[in-house]
Amino acid sequence: MAAYIWGTPVDIEIRTEAEEARRQYEVKLEKDRKESLAVYLDGESIVGQATVRLRDGKKLAHDGIKVEFIGSIELFYDRGSHYEFLSLSQELAAPGEMRQAQTYDFHFKNVEKQFESYQGINVKLRYFIRVTISRRLADVVKEKDLWVHSYRMPPDSNNSIKMEVGIEDCLHIEFEYNKSKYHLKDVIVGKIYFLLVRIKIKHMELSIIRRETTGSVPNQYNESETITKFEIMDGAPVRGETIPIRLFLGGFDLTPTFRDVNKKFSVRYYLNLVLIDEENRRYFKQQEITVFRIPEN
Repeated sequence: MAAYIWGTPVDIEIRTEAEEARRQYEVKLEKDRKESLAVYLDGESIVGQATVRLRDGKKLAHDGIKVEFIGSIELFYDRGSHYEFLSLSQELAAPGEMRQAQTYDFHFKNVEKQFESYQGINVKLRYFIRVTISRRLADVVKEKDLWVHSYRMPPDSNNSIKMEVGIEDCLHIEFEYNKSKYHLKDVIVGKIYFLLVRIKIKHMELSIIRRETTGSVPNQYNESETITKFEIMDGAPVRGETIPIRLFLGGFDLTPTFRDVNKKFSVRYYLNLVLIDEENRRYFKQQEITVFRIPEN
């Protein structure tokens, strides 16, 4: 992408070391477009090159060239505000005059990336490399995004979930899930027991809901989206019946659970069990689960 500043066309290209060989993460852009970004881990170095090319043989006077590695949180409802939680900087060139293309190496060693990248409904957490050519009239800036994954294992305890739901003298069910914490490729295994059924249930469905919370009270925004929904029973159950549940998480677009990231946002997941009777009344019970990332083979 060329940056045209006061008639001086300049190309800045940013490349990271062996980026094509890295695992890629596909990010959705506007108008159904997608972009593949190289995946980095917490503690990995950011190594690469920035190439500045002049067009039309013109020279470029500048007040210095620098490269930065930045982590920031953007809240979409607060568009003017970007909150930087990470900012590293290196000087690539002292003030001077450029007469031909130049390539500069940069190396940010063992960078702590304490949060995962995230792109949600109301918030975006991004990491990017920014090259700035300082000029008296207007700077020339180019940015390149990376995607960061982080392996944060949950506490050792991982108890099963057992809950009861019911309407007095009409309906009483117990449901059980094998764990309360699941990795991104895990399988949710569970059972539903019907202890009392005196209403005519038409069908039952289970869904995974992602709830994104941004900001803080009183300016707090909650957005929920259904990641998947499927029917686990069709027809009226009888007392004593057991319905098995087996839900493979690997096929869904999940992130880990994020809690109060930099005091700006949280992302939580819930299993939502819904029963619908013949009069289309809905009875539901929601249970939070924890989702975490483990290293991939």
